[in-house]
Amino acid sequence: MQPREMTMVDLATAIAQREISPREVVESSLECIEALEPQVGAFATVTADHARAQAVAAEKDIVAGRYRGPLHGIPIAIKDLINTAGIPTTSSSQVRAGYVPEDDAAVIRSLNSAGAVMVGKAHTHEFAFGATTPTTRNPWDLSRIPGGSSGGTAAAIAYGAVHAGLGSDTGGSIRIPAALCGTVGLKPTYGLVPRTGVTSLSWSLDHVGPLTRNVADAAFIMNAIATYDGGDPASVRRPSEDYARLLSSGIEGMRIGVPTNWFTDYVDAEVASATSAGIEVLLSLGAEIVEVEIPMTKHLTAMEWAIMMPEASAYHRKAMRSCPELFTEETRQLLEVGETILATDYVDALRMRQLFKAAWMDMMSDCDVLVAPSTFAPAVPAENPVYEFPDGRVEAATPGYVRLSLPMNLTGLPSLQIPCGLNASGLPLGLQIMGKPFSEASLLGVGAAYEAATENVGLIAPLGSLAAA
Repeated sequence: MQPREMTMVDLATAIAQREISPREVVESSLECIEALEPQVGAFATVTADHARAQAVAAEKDIVAGRYRGPLHGIPIAIKDLINTAGIPTTSSSQVRAGYVPEDDAAVIRSLNSAGAVMVGKAHTHEFAFGATTPTTRNPWDLSRIPGGSSGGTAAAIAYGAVHAGLGSDTGGSIRIPAALCGTVGLKPTYGLVPRTGVTSLSWSLDHVGPLTRNVADAAFIMNAIATYDGGDPASVRRPSEDYARLLSSGIEGMRIGVPTNWFTDYVDAEVASATSAGIEVLLSLGAEIVEVEIPMTKHLTAMEWAIMMPEASAYHRKAMRSCPELFTEETRQLLEVGETILATDYVDALRMRQLFKAAWMDMMSDCDVLVAPSTFAPAVPAENPVYEFPDGRVEAATPGYVRLSLPMNLTGLPSLQIPCGLNASGLPLGLQIMGKPFSEASLLGVGAAYEAATENVGLIAPLGSLAAA
């Protein structure tokens, strides 16, 4: 078995016991990238020399008895809007072509301290402003989108190039590609993971978090990156926590909230069926099901876009004045629209958001977590990224996928996406587990219980077998 085919837990154990070297692990990853990257296009930059140097350093540390934990020597991919010192960070845009940061983002410093090895910068939908990632294809079906905006990270994990990576999430940009590519994705509580050195889409909605092959791996990444950093005004000081502590605790007696609206409105039939099956699994493990009604649903989409659009336009205002032609037409049009939103409408959306947060917490008073679909549909075709419902309704990819993930950006609460099987066409489907403030360990515990009871653990897409040595 190639190192890239092992679970992170098994691989970390083998590295710690010196049964396999970080150099072997990294070469396996780079071989996979060389074989499959031309078909998938997950990476904006492959950092082979950098990865090999990090692997050599990791091996020296481990031989000297300085093993740093389960990320030491593990290959990862980093979304290309997260700064990496001395390595291009382009946000997959011509606006930033050739941009090389002088300093690492806070999360990169944390991963470096943990000994992780970066093999490349993964593509994002330009400046994270979309849910399709046009540069990249889905490893489960190369004719389809990987989701976005962290589509490159999800695709790289799905075809076996890396075991884990980082993405960002403003309206679902971690959870959407994780669901469409069959990986785990965690959007943490707002402020738990610092965004210092991360290109912003929308300051008040942005989150940084992990994408991984399974739930335990997400816990290991969170142990490394959930830190305070003064460079992010929203960063929260909290005691350090072991996010793996509840992975084997079970969920007997846990109250699972199941929405009766919003997450059930205009959802693909196979997505709805897989979600129901997932809820039945949790019920069989001893959880109690509580039906809940999502509040203020007629305002949710308007709130998300009325906040995100002007914040994005404010961030990119200087570039829009100096080099608008360098943006893709799609992004440029969105930024232009953002400048037309009135300040009064933006303020009204912020005020309504506070009312929604309060209503959401009141709704959750009767349950521990919520469980619902991660996306309204599986991955749509790349050449025509829309979904048509049986009644003839057509929904474009970005607004459609964002629809079920945006409530957790508006509330700032944590949300975990886990794979819950494949549809009849062999495309991944996802289950979304949503929690209360700073309840990441509980969400991971629910996800781990589901994984243990099913075979729906993040798998390498069949394409990955083509890279086998």
